Amino acid sequence: MLSFSADAPTGGSEYQFKQRLCSDLHAPYAALQQILMGVTFPMHSFKDSLSQAKALTLQGRLVEATKLIQAGLRVPLASTSDATKRSFGVEGAFVDVESSTSTVDGTELVSTWREQKAEAMDIEFREDKDLVAPFSTPVATNIETTPASFSQHTFQAETLLYTFRLFIPSRALTDSLIPVVVMLHGCKQNADDFARGTAMNIIAEREKFIVVYPEQIRQENSMGCWNWFEPKHQMRVQGEPAMIATLVTKVLEEHRGDPSRVYIAGLSAGGAMAALVGQLYPEIFAAVGVHSGLAPTSAHNVASAFTVMRKGPGRASRRPIGLPVIVFQGSGDKTVAPSNAQAIVNAELEAHTKRGEALLRLSNEESKSSAHRIVTRELWMDSSGKCQVESWNILSAPHAWAGGDPSGSFTDPQGPSASEAMFRFFQHHAK
Repeated sequence: MLSFSADAPTGGSEYQFKQRLCSDLHAPYAALQQILMGVTFPMHSFKDSLSQAKALTLQGRLVEATKLIQAGLRVPLASTSDATKRSFGVEGAFVDVESSTSTVDGTELVSTWREQKAEAMDIEFREDKDLVAPFSTPVATNIETTPASFSQHTFQAETLLYTFRLFIPSRALTDSLIPVVVMLHGCKQNADDFARGTAMNIIAEREKFIVVYPEQIRQENSMGCWNWFEPKHQMRVQGEPAMIATLVTKVLEEHRGDPSRVYIAGLSAGGAMAALVGQLYPEIFAAVGVHSGLAPTSAHNVASAFTVMRKGPGRASRRPIGLPVIVFQGSGDKTVAPSNAQAIVNAELEAHTKRGEALLRLSNEESKSSAHRIVTRELWMDSSGKCQVESWNILSAPHAWAGGDPSGSFTDPQGPSASEAMFRFFQHHAK
């Protein structure tokens, strides 16, 4: 590496050359740059001249080194402005250098960029580490990161001990807070099964968000269903909704989750509970995803729950609050009547209207998924252009998670990915 003393003379060509060299880290190769801009030259003695010039430069004999390079190239060292003119023209407008004309010492030389590039490739010595300084200081790459994990935990709520699975994506310890998505399984499922079937962990690793999978206790429901239809589980500060809200708060505190970006989604009974919890705790959840679910408080016991599931929505005892929601439903569902999905959409639209925020139906798109299922997607936007309600109706799809992984139960791999669509929807909403 070259260095210059602080008390160098302030006049003369040597000082000017040093100043130029200090300001342009690639000045020793300015001559090569001029060659590539339109000058041809004989190559037989250039390597020897460059080696001698290097030795003179290291001895501090810069003027002599410059003259030697000029002699070897048989061309005077052009100024930066000259080089700029060759490549951009006098006014700075770009000109084609594939075939350009340059004049040196009154002699017009015509050459092409491809020919000059081929000649330049014959130069064995291109850039010497002793002459060329680095452009920037290397950036440290040893930032500590934590690997992704999918672990099982227990959590006590009132007198009950719940199990839950927790996915934490790989992340740098310096990362900021990340979103949290709560996923509620359906009947006859558990947390691990639901994680496999929805493949939400794969998206979470890619997009960097936490996923929480609470698991129902069999002694509370022998089928493993969330008790969305029981009055004691339809209010704040008690029952399953309170357990879920408290669990989310714990995860946020212990795993650097972002409290402004918390979401909840579920399938079937899990979808019904997700809609209910979102409505009960709007200060926690920014948006809700419901797949093959039912409207909050549309049933009040087991008998009414079966009636609503088979025949369609009953009369809800609780008014919706207009929370952002995305709904998935298969028209071939034999477990939950498809009209329940439309009831959720209608209730949310009504809630927005009553608040004086009537939503605009932007589109009614009909398309085919990658597996050729016909899908109708509807969007309702607010005055700012943000989608507040999104509905996916999948023709002939069963009671199963759309686009799910077949390694999990109740999945429909032929459908569009509900997991991808839900997270895309969630990304647009924050508290």
